[in-house]
Amino acid sequence: MTSPTPTLRRLTAADADELTPLNDAASPAVPITAAAELARLITLAALPLGLERDGRLVGFVLALAPGAAYDSENYRFFEGRGVASLYVDRIVFAESERGAGLGQVLYAAVFDEARTRGFSEVTCEVNLDPPNPGSLAFHARLGFRQVGEQATKGGSVTVALLAAPVAQAAA
Repeated sequence: MTSPTPTLRRLTAADADELTPLNDAASPAVPITAAAELARLITLAALPLGLERDGRLVGFVLALAPGAAYDSENYRFFEGRGVASLYVDRIVFAESERGAGLGQVLYAAVFDEARTRGFSEVTCEVNLDPPNPGSLAFHARLGFRQVGEQATKGGSVTVALLAAPVAQAAA
């Protein structure tokens, strides 16, 4: 019998091996990432948070604060805006967990962290090409608005760059 609600816990680099298949199954919404790189991202993240059900990680979010040693094109875009924001590098769920409201649970934690740190925005990107209309609609419901668009990965992906004011987020 599965537990009714997953629990939140802080991730460590040691979780990377378990998270890699979960991450890669979400491609192309998130990039396929080797375990060593995922471990590095967990270490860089201001908020590395996992959702665990019955002792198994079923979702996670990695959010980075300004000034992280991360050279993602999208992260650099937001850094260049000069607005203090908590950048959501990726948010991923197991297929079996999608549509259960867990995205709202993780984003509530992200907005709480941004508030605690005194940031004015939460930022992220969502694919326009290849299209991810479900994610765009989800982010719009959370108050995200498009503040830019850019081609990434050598032009093979186009993303909408999104930001949501922290004050708008539900506590």
